[in-house]
Amino acid sequence: MTTLLSSLITGLGQGAVYALIAVSFVIIYRATGVLNFAQPALMILGAFATSVFATQVGLPFFAAVLLAMLVIAALAVGIERVAIRPMVGRPPFAAAIVTVGLFIILLILAFRLFNSQPRTVADPWQLSSFCLGGEAGEFGGCGGGIQVYENAVARFVIALAVIGLLGWWLARSKLGLAMRATALDQETALAQGIDVGRMFSAAWGISGAMVALAGALMAANGSVIQATDALFALVALPAIIIGGLDSLKGAVVGGLIVGVSMALTKSYQPLFAPWLGTNFDLVVPYVIMVVVLLIRPYGIFGTREVQRV
Repeated sequence: MTTLLSSLITGLGQGAVYALIAVSFVIIYRATGVLNFAQPALMILGAFATSVFATQVGLPFFAAVLLAMLVIAALAVGIERVAIRPMVGRPPFAAAIVTVGLFIILLILAFRLFNSQPRTVADPWQLSSFCLGGEAGEFGGCGGGIQVYENAVARFVIALAVIGLLGWWLARSKLGLAMRATALDQETALAQGIDVGRMFSAAWGISGAMVALAGALMAANGSVIQATDALFALVALPAIIIGGLDSLKGAVVGGLIVGVSMALTKSYQPLFAPWLGTNFDLVVPYVIMVVVLLIRPYGIFGTREVQRV
Protein backbone atom coordinates (compact mmCIF):
# COMPACT_ATOMS: atom_id res chain seq x y z
CA MET A 1 0.00 0.00 0.00
CA THR A 2 2.87 2.36 0.81
CA THR A 3 4.37 1.82 -2.64
CA LEU A 4 0.99 2.34 -4.27
CA LEU A 5 0.30 5.65 -2.53
CA SER A 6 3.84 6.90 -3.10
CA SER A 7 3.57 6.06 -6.81
CA LEU A 8 0.19 7.78 -7.06
CA ILE A 9 1.53 10.99 -5.51
CA THR A 10 4.58 10.97 -7.77
CA GLY A 11 2.43 10.19 -10.80
CA LEU A 12 -0.02 13.00 -10.04
CA GLY A 13 2.85 15.47 -9.79
CA GLN A 14 4.32 14.30 -13.08
CA GLY A 15 0.90 14.08 -14.69
CA ALA A 16 0.17 17.70 -13.77
CA VAL A 17 3.19 18.76 -15.84
CA TYR A 18 1.94 16.64 -18.75
CA ALA A 19 -1.45 18.30 -18.29
CA LEU A 20 0.13 21.75 -18.64
CA ILE A 21 1.86 20.71 -21.84
CA ALA A 22 -1.33 19.12 -23.17
CA VAL A 23 -3.31 22.28 -22.39
CA SER A 24 -0.76 24.33 -24.34
CA PHE A 25 -1.30 22.06 -27.35
CA VAL A 26 -5.09 22.23 -27.06
CA ILE A 27 -5.25 26.05 -26.82
CA ILE A 28 -3.49 26.44 -30.17
CA TYR A 29 -5.42 23.57 -31.77
CA ARG A 30 -8.78 25.00 -30.74
CA ALA A 31 -7.90 28.49 -31.98
CA THR A 32 -6.21 27.58 -35.27
CA GLY A 33 -6.90 23.92 -35.99
CA VAL A 34 -3.14 23.27 -36.03
CA LEU A 35 -1.31 20.74 -33.86
CA ASN A 36 1.81 22.66 -32.88
CA PHE A 37 4.77 20.28 -32.84
CA ALA A 38 7.10 23.12 -31.82
CA GLN A 39 5.84 22.97 -28.23
CA PRO A 40 8.59 20.62 -26.94
CA ALA A 41 11.27 23.05 -28.09
CA LEU A 42 9.44 26.00 -26.52
CA MET A 43 9.22 24.00 -23.30
CA ILE A 44 12.95 23.40 -23.07
CA LEU A 45 13.63 27.04 -23.95
CA GLY A 46 11.32 27.97 -21.06
CA ALA A 47 13.37 25.76 -18.74
CA PHE A 48 16.56 27.35 -20.08
CA ALA A 49 15.23 30.88 -19.55
CA THR A 50 14.19 30.00 -16.00
CA SER A 51 17.68 28.63 -15.35
CA VAL A 52 19.35 31.78 -16.66
CA PHE A 53 17.13 34.13 -14.64
CA ALA A 54 17.42 32.05 -11.46
CA THR A 55 21.09 30.99 -11.47
CA GLN A 56 22.84 33.71 -13.46
CA VAL A 57 20.72 36.79 -12.91
CA GLY A 58 19.98 35.72 -9.33
CA LEU A 59 16.20 36.18 -9.31
CA PRO A 60 14.04 34.17 -6.89
CA PHE A 61 12.68 31.01 -8.47
CA PHE A 62 9.08 32.19 -8.90
CA ALA A 63 10.16 35.55 -10.32
CA ALA A 64 12.43 33.68 -12.75
CA VAL A 65 9.55 31.45 -13.81
CA LEU A 66 7.21 34.39 -14.42
CA LEU A 67 9.84 36.24 -16.46
CA ALA A 68 10.59 33.09 -18.47
CA MET A 69 6.86 32.68 -19.18
CA LEU A 70 6.73 36.24 -20.53
CA VAL A 71 9.81 35.70 -22.71
CA ILE A 72 8.54 32.44 -24.22
CA ALA A 73 5.05 33.91 -24.69
CA ALA A 74 6.60 36.79 -26.66
CA LEU A 75 8.68 34.32 -28.68
CA ALA A 76 5.58 32.23 -29.43
CA VAL A 77 3.65 35.32 -30.59
CA GLY A 78 6.54 36.26 -32.87
CA ILE A 79 6.67 32.75 -34.32
CA GLU A 80 2.93 32.81 -34.98
CA ARG A 81 3.13 36.16 -36.72
CA VAL A 82 6.12 35.30 -38.91
CA ALA A 83 5.70 31.60 -39.68
CA ILE A 84 2.07 30.62 -39.01
CA ARG A 85 -0.02 33.64 -40.00
CA PRO A 86 0.95 33.29 -43.68
CA MET A 87 -0.43 29.73 -43.55
CA VAL A 88 -3.97 30.89 -42.76
CA GLY A 89 -6.31 29.41 -45.34
CA ARG A 90 -3.90 26.60 -46.18
CA PRO A 91 -4.62 22.98 -45.20
CA PRO A 92 -3.96 22.33 -41.47
CA PHE A 93 -1.54 19.57 -42.47
CA ALA A 94 0.70 22.13 -44.21
CA ALA A 95 0.75 24.35 -41.14
CA ALA A 96 1.56 21.33 -38.94
CA ILE A 97 4.55 20.53 -41.17
CA VAL A 98 5.74 24.13 -40.67
CA THR A 99 5.62 23.58 -36.88
CA VAL A 100 7.76 20.45 -37.31
CA GLY A 101 10.35 22.61 -39.04
CA LEU A 102 10.07 25.16 -36.23
CA PHE A 103 10.65 22.38 -33.71
CA ILE A 104 13.90 21.41 -35.41
CA ILE A 105 15.09 25.03 -35.64
CA LEU A 106 14.25 25.82 -32.01
CA LEU A 107 15.77 22.57 -30.78
CA ILE A 108 19.04 23.37 -32.57
CA LEU A 109 18.88 26.80 -30.89
CA ALA A 110 18.37 25.10 -27.54
CA PHE A 111 21.42 22.89 -28.09
CA ARG A 112 23.46 26.01 -28.91
CA LEU A 113 22.25 27.81 -25.81
CA PHE A 114 22.85 24.87 -23.48
CA ASN A 115 26.29 24.39 -25.06
CA SER A 116 26.29 20.74 -23.83
CA GLN A 117 26.24 22.00 -20.24
CA PRO A 118 23.54 20.64 -17.90
CA ARG A 119 21.75 23.36 -15.95
CA THR A 120 19.47 23.68 -12.92
CA VAL A 121 16.56 26.02 -12.23
CA ALA A 122 17.37 26.57 -8.53
CA ASP A 123 13.91 25.51 -7.43
CA PRO A 124 13.17 25.74 -3.68
CA TRP A 125 12.17 22.08 -3.31
CA GLN A 126 15.08 20.14 -4.80
CA LEU A 127 14.97 16.62 -3.27
CA SER A 128 13.35 17.66 0.01
CA SER A 129 10.65 15.34 1.30
CA PHE A 130 8.36 14.79 4.26
CA CYS A 131 6.78 11.74 5.84
CA LEU A 132 3.07 11.06 5.66
CA GLY A 133 1.84 8.68 8.35
CA GLY A 134 5.25 7.91 9.80
CA GLU A 135 8.42 9.35 11.26
CA ALA A 136 11.59 10.08 9.34
CA GLY A 137 14.40 7.68 10.10
CA GLU A 138 17.92 8.72 10.97
CA PHE A 139 19.25 7.58 7.59
CA GLY A 140 16.19 8.40 5.49
CA GLY A 141 12.93 6.55 4.97
CA CYS A 142 9.69 7.06 6.83
CA GLY A 143 9.38 4.11 9.16
CA GLY A 144 6.22 2.63 7.66
CA GLY A 145 4.85 5.92 6.38
CA ILE A 146 4.91 7.41 2.90
CA GLN A 147 7.83 9.52 1.77
CA VAL A 148 6.42 12.41 -0.25
CA TYR A 149 8.71 14.62 -2.29
CA GLU A 150 7.85 18.28 -2.01
CA ASN A 151 8.44 18.89 -5.72
CA ALA A 152 5.67 16.39 -6.61
CA VAL A 153 3.14 18.24 -4.43
CA ALA A 154 4.32 21.62 -5.72
CA ARG A 155 4.00 20.53 -9.35
CA PHE A 156 0.48 19.23 -8.81
CA VAL A 157 -0.77 22.29 -6.91
CA ILE A 158 0.85 24.91 -9.15
CA ALA A 159 -0.07 23.25 -12.46
CA LEU A 160 -3.72 22.62 -11.59
CA ALA A 161 -4.09 26.07 -10.00
CA VAL A 162 -2.77 27.76 -13.14
CA ILE A 163 -4.95 25.60 -15.42
CA GLY A 164 -7.98 26.33 -13.24
CA LEU A 165 -7.35 30.08 -13.34
CA LEU A 166 -6.83 29.93 -17.10
CA GLY A 167 -10.09 28.04 -17.59
CA TRP A 168 -11.96 30.53 -15.38
CA TRP A 169 -10.46 33.50 -17.26
CA LEU A 170 -11.25 32.03 -20.69
CA ALA A 171 -14.84 31.45 -19.57
CA ARG A 172 -15.40 34.92 -18.05
CA SER A 173 -13.29 37.45 -19.99
CA LYS A 174 -14.16 39.16 -23.28
CA LEU A 175 -10.90 37.95 -24.81
CA GLY A 176 -11.67 34.40 -23.69
CA LEU A 177 -15.14 34.63 -25.24
CA ALA A 178 -13.65 35.96 -28.48
CA MET A 179 -11.08 33.14 -28.51
CA ARG A 180 -13.83 30.56 -28.05
CA ALA A 181 -15.89 32.15 -30.83
CA THR A 182 -12.85 32.03 -33.12
CA ALA A 183 -12.27 28.40 -32.22
CA LEU A 184 -15.88 27.53 -33.12
CA ASP A 185 -16.00 29.32 -36.49
CA GLN A 186 -13.35 31.71 -37.78
CA GLU A 187 -15.49 33.13 -40.61
CA THR A 188 -18.44 33.87 -38.30
CA ALA A 189 -16.07 35.45 -35.78
CA LEU A 190 -14.71 37.73 -38.51
CA ALA A 191 -18.24 38.68 -39.51
CA GLN A 192 -18.95 39.67 -35.89
CA GLY A 193 -15.97 42.03 -35.86
CA ILE A 194 -13.54 39.82 -33.95
CA ASP A 195 -9.89 40.31 -34.86
CA VAL A 196 -9.10 36.67 -35.66
CA GLY A 197 -5.40 37.38 -36.15
CA ARG A 198 -5.24 38.87 -32.66
CA MET A 199 -6.95 35.77 -31.30
CA PHE A 200 -4.35 33.57 -32.98
CA SER A 201 -1.55 35.61 -31.39
CA ALA A 202 -3.27 35.45 -27.98
CA ALA A 203 -3.61 31.67 -28.26
CA TRP A 204 0.06 31.26 -29.14
CA GLY A 205 1.14 33.63 -26.36
CA ILE A 206 -0.92 31.85 -23.69
CA SER A 207 0.25 28.49 -24.98
CA GLY A 208 3.89 29.62 -24.88
CA ALA A 209 3.51 30.80 -21.28
CA MET A 210 1.91 27.49 -20.25
CA VAL A 211 4.58 25.34 -21.83
CA ALA A 212 7.34 27.54 -20.33
CA LEU A 213 5.83 26.94 -16.90
CA ALA A 214 5.74 23.22 -17.69
CA GLY A 215 9.44 23.35 -18.58
CA ALA A 216 10.30 25.04 -15.29
CA LEU A 217 8.25 22.52 -13.27
CA MET A 218 9.70 19.62 -15.26
CA ALA A 219 13.18 20.76 -14.24
CA ALA A 220 12.18 21.39 -10.62
CA ASN A 221 13.06 17.95 -9.32
CA GLY A 222 16.56 18.37 -7.95
CA SER A 223 18.23 17.19 -11.15
CA VAL A 224 19.85 18.93 -14.10
CA ILE A 225 18.25 19.74 -17.46
CA GLN A 226 19.65 19.38 -20.96
CA ALA A 227 18.39 20.22 -24.42
CA THR A 228 17.49 16.57 -25.04
CA ASP A 229 14.86 16.85 -22.29
CA ALA A 230 12.64 18.52 -24.90
CA LEU A 231 11.59 14.99 -25.85
CA PHE A 232 9.87 14.83 -22.45
CA ALA A 233 7.03 16.90 -23.92
CA LEU A 234 6.30 14.32 -26.62
CA VAL A 235 4.77 12.09 -23.94
CA ALA A 236 2.03 14.72 -23.71
CA LEU A 237 0.81 13.74 -27.19
CA PRO A 238 -0.89 10.54 -25.94
CA ALA A 239 -2.41 12.64 -23.14
CA ILE A 240 -4.01 14.96 -25.72
CA ILE A 241 -5.35 12.07 -27.78
CA ILE A 242 -6.66 10.28 -24.68
CA GLY A 243 -8.49 13.36 -23.38
CA GLY A 244 -9.60 14.75 -26.74
CA LEU A 245 -7.79 17.16 -29.05
CA ASP A 246 -10.20 20.05 -28.47
CA SER A 247 -10.92 19.69 -24.76
CA LEU A 248 -9.08 21.53 -21.97
CA LYS A 249 -10.72 19.24 -19.41
CA GLY A 250 -9.63 16.26 -21.48
CA ALA A 251 -6.05 17.57 -21.58
CA VAL A 252 -5.96 17.67 -17.77
CA VAL A 253 -7.51 14.23 -17.36
CA GLY A 254 -5.29 12.76 -20.07
CA GLY A 255 -2.16 14.24 -18.50
CA LEU A 256 -3.00 12.84 -15.07
CA ILE A 257 -3.83 9.41 -16.54
CA VAL A 258 -0.48 9.33 -18.34
CA GLY A 259 1.49 10.47 -15.28
CA VAL A 260 -0.14 8.00 -12.88
CA SER A 261 0.05 5.07 -15.32
CA MET A 262 3.75 5.69 -15.93
CA ALA A 263 4.52 5.94 -12.19
CA LEU A 264 2.59 2.76 -11.37
CA THR A 265 4.24 0.89 -14.22
CA LYS A 266 7.68 2.01 -13.11
CA SER A 267 6.99 0.74 -9.59
CA TYR A 268 5.27 -2.57 -10.31
CA GLN A 269 6.31 -3.73 -13.78
CA PRO A 270 9.85 -4.83 -12.71
CA LEU A 271 8.23 -6.99 -10.00
CA PHE A 272 5.35 -8.57 -11.92
CA ALA A 273 6.40 -8.40 -15.58
CA PRO A 274 10.18 -8.03 -15.80
CA TRP A 275 10.09 -9.77 -19.19
CA LEU A 276 8.69 -6.53 -20.66
CA GLY A 277 12.13 -5.00 -20.25
CA THR A 278 13.37 -1.74 -18.80
CA ASN A 279 11.71 1.63 -19.44
CA PHE A 280 8.41 0.00 -20.35
CA ASP A 281 6.73 2.87 -18.50
CA LEU A 282 7.52 5.02 -21.55
CA VAL A 283 5.43 2.69 -23.71
CA VAL A 284 2.36 2.59 -21.45
CA PRO A 285 0.89 5.99 -22.51
CA TYR A 286 0.80 4.84 -26.13
CA VAL A 287 -0.83 1.54 -25.16
CA ILE A 288 -3.54 3.44 -23.27
CA MET A 289 -3.93 5.81 -26.22
CA VAL A 290 -4.57 2.93 -28.63
CA VAL A 291 -7.11 1.35 -26.27
CA VAL A 292 -8.97 4.65 -25.82
CA LEU A 293 -9.03 5.30 -29.58
CA LEU A 294 -10.50 1.85 -30.19
CA ILE A 295 -13.34 2.66 -27.78
CA ARG A 296 -13.72 6.42 -28.28
CA PRO A 297 -12.07 7.62 -31.52
CA TYR A 298 -12.41 11.28 -30.47
CA GLY A 299 -10.94 10.80 -27.01
CA ILE A 300 -12.68 10.77 -23.64
CA PHE A 301 -13.90 14.37 -23.84
CA GLY A 302 -13.30 15.11 -27.52
CA THR A 303 -16.08 16.55 -29.66
CA ARG A 304 -17.60 14.10 -32.10
CA GLU A 305 -17.68 15.52 -35.62
CA VAL A 306 -20.93 14.98 -37.46
CA GLN A 307 -20.72 15.19 -41.24
CA ARG A 308 -23.68 15.20 -43.61
CA VAL A 309 -23.32 12.85 -46.54
